[in-house]
Amino acid sequence: MRRRFATSGILLFIFLAITGCKSTPATLPPNTHIDEILVIKSQHTLALMSNGIAVKTYRVALGRGSGAAKEREGDHETPEGFYTIDSRNPHSNFHLALHISYPNAADKTRARIADVRPGGDIMIHGIKNGLGWLGPLQREVDWTDGCIAVTDPEIEEIWRLVPDGTSIEIRH
Repeated sequence: MRRRFATSGILLFIFLAITGCKSTPATLPPNTHIDEILVIKSQHTLALMSNGIAVKTYRVALGRGSGAAKEREGDHETPEGFYTIDSRNPHSNFHLALHISYPNAADKTRARIADVRPGGDIMIHGIKNGLGWLGPLQREVDWTDGCIAVTDPEIEEIWRLVPDGTSIEIRH
């Protein structure tokens, strides 16, 4: 029994060392010009872009649906398309949150044709308040209702660098 416990402890330590203790890339200077955000769902990445160049890339957790494009309210999918960051919530239940302008006109048209509600309230946000200690572990599984989640220090950096009105493209 003690051997099983010791083996479990060692495996847990190795797992945490690999997933939770990776060094994070350097923080970008506050004057870094960000003019676009690019999310590639199949790679679980969010890149801050400046003049077409990715200046910083983050690993993300996405909607807990199947990975398809968002079609209707409640499907737990992350949308795909072109949007903007149109507001921010400093009092979010997920540390900080940047609101994405989903649904756009094409999303609304698709929903109307399908006779469904398109949904909304899609954000880039941190980890649920009180669970920030999860850090990078939160990226190991897609858990959001369709939002894009990063760690709390990462959303603080994104919040600081990305102005309202910044375009965001979300691709499969």
